[in-house]
Amino acid sequence: MADKNLLSDLTFLGGPSRLARFIGRPIHQFAAIEAAGGVLMLIATVAALVWVNSPWQDSYYDFWHTHVSFSVGDYHFEHDLEHIVQDGLMAVFFFVVGLEIKRELVNGQLRDPRFAALPAVAALGGMVVPALVYFAFNAGGPGQDGWGIPMATDIAFAIGVLSLLGNRIPRQMKVFLLTLAIVDDIGAILVIAIFYTSDLSGNWLLTAAILLAGVLMLRRLEVWYLPVYLVIGVAFWLAVLESGVHATIAGVILGLITPAKPLQSEDEARRWASWLQMQDVVHLNDVRRVGFHIRESQPVSLRIEELLHPIAGYIIIPLFALSAAGVELSGDVLSDAVASPVTLGVVLGLVVGKTAGISVFSWIAHRLGWVTIPKSMSGLHMVGLAMVAGIGFTVSLFISRLAFDDPSIADESKIGILVGSLVAAVVGMAILSRTEPPPKYADKA
Repeated sequence: MADKNLLSDLTFLGGPSRLARFIGRPIHQFAAIEAAGGVLMLIATVAALVWVNSPWQDSYYDFWHTHVSFSVGDYHFEHDLEHIVQDGLMAVFFFVVGLEIKRELVNGQLRDPRFAALPAVAALGGMVVPALVYFAFNAGGPGQDGWGIPMATDIAFAIGVLSLLGNRIPRQMKVFLLTLAIVDDIGAILVIAIFYTSDLSGNWLLTAAILLAGVLMLRRLEVWYLPVYLVIGVAFWLAVLESGVHATIAGVILGLITPAKPLQSEDEARRWASWLQMQDVVHLNDVRRVGFHIRESQPVSLRIEELLHPIAGYIIIPLFALSAAGVELSGDVLSDAVASPVTLGVVLGLVVGKTAGISVFSWIAHRLGWVTIPKSMSGLHMVGLAMVAGIGFTVSLFISRLAFDDPSIADESKIGILVGSLVAAVVGMAILSRTEPPPKYADKA
C-alpha cells in the first residue's frame, strides 16, 4: 500500500503543470463532489418531505429533537440532534467552504483582480437585488428578518444542473459559476456573522480569541501535528458556540487560517524521490520519509479539503437537508404560503432577484469597462447562469433557521426556498439547453 501511494505521489510530482495541479485538479474534484453531493441532498430533501407528510411525521420531530448531553467538570453540554447537525456538523461544511475560499484567494481566480472582477460584481448583484426584492414584500412585517435567505447560491445543486448539460456548457462558464458561488458564500458568511448573531458572552469570546491566538502561534512555530490542531479546533468551535456568535463561523475562520501554500518545495520532494529510486534496497522507513516530503509539497489546506470535502458533500449536507427540509405540505400550510409575503419574497428573490442582479450588474460593469464578459458567457448564457445561481438551498435553509423563531413563518420561507430553487433550476437549465456555444468555446473535456 505504501509503494502504491508513493507511486501515485511520484506521478503527481512528474505530471501536469503547477497550474493544473493546484487549480485545475482541485476545481475538477470540487465540482465532481458537489454534483454528486447535490444528488444525495435532493434524495434527502425528498425523504424529509415524505417523512413529515406521512403517518409517521411525529417520529420525524421526535428523532431530531432527541437530546444529547454530557458534562465535563462545571461545563454541561445539552443540545438536540437538529442543533448538533446545524451547529456542529455544519461547522465542518463551513470549514471546507473556508478552505475553498482560501485556496481561491491564494491560487485561484480570486487571486487575480482581473479574473475575480466579473464573478465578484455578479455575486454582489446576486446578493443585493434579491435582498431588496424580499424586503420590498416584508419591510415592517414579521418576516422582515429573512432578507438574507434569497441571497445564497447552493454550489452543489447549481454545479449539478450544469453537469446535467454536459459539454454543452463551456468549462469557462462552470468556473465562473463556481467562483461566483464562492464569493456569494463570503457574503453569506458575513451576513450570518453580523446580522444573525445572538447575545454575546464576553468570557467565551475571550476564550475563543485565546484559542485562535494559540493556533496562530503554533503555525508560526511550524508545529504541523494535526491532532493538536484538531483538539484546539474543537475547543475553539465550542467557545464560539457558547459566545453567541454562530458556531459555523468558527469553521470558516479555521479554514481561512489553514496554510494554502506547500510547506516543502517541489524540488526538495523530487530530490528525495530520486534518492529513493537510486537505492538498491528500499526499506519501509525510507518510503515513509520520502512520502512525508512528497506530501508536504502539497498545501495543507488542499490535503485537508480532499479528506473532508467528500464527508461534507456525501454525509453532512444530506443530513442537514434531512433535518431542515421537513415541511408539512397540508392544504392549510400551502394556502397560507401562497398568500404569504415571506414565501413570495423568497421565490421572487431567488428567481427574479438573482437573475436580474447578476445579469444587470455584470452588464453595467461591462459597459463601464470594469470587466470583460467572454463571448461564451454573453447574452442568454449569462441569463441562464444567473437563473441557475438562484438555486439557493443549503445556506438559504440555514439562514431561514436563524432568522425566524416562529415555526409557521419558517415553514413559509422553506416552501419559498423549495419552490424558488426548483423554478430556478428548471428555467435555468431550459435556457442553457437552448443556447449552443460556438464550437471554439465548447468544453473539450
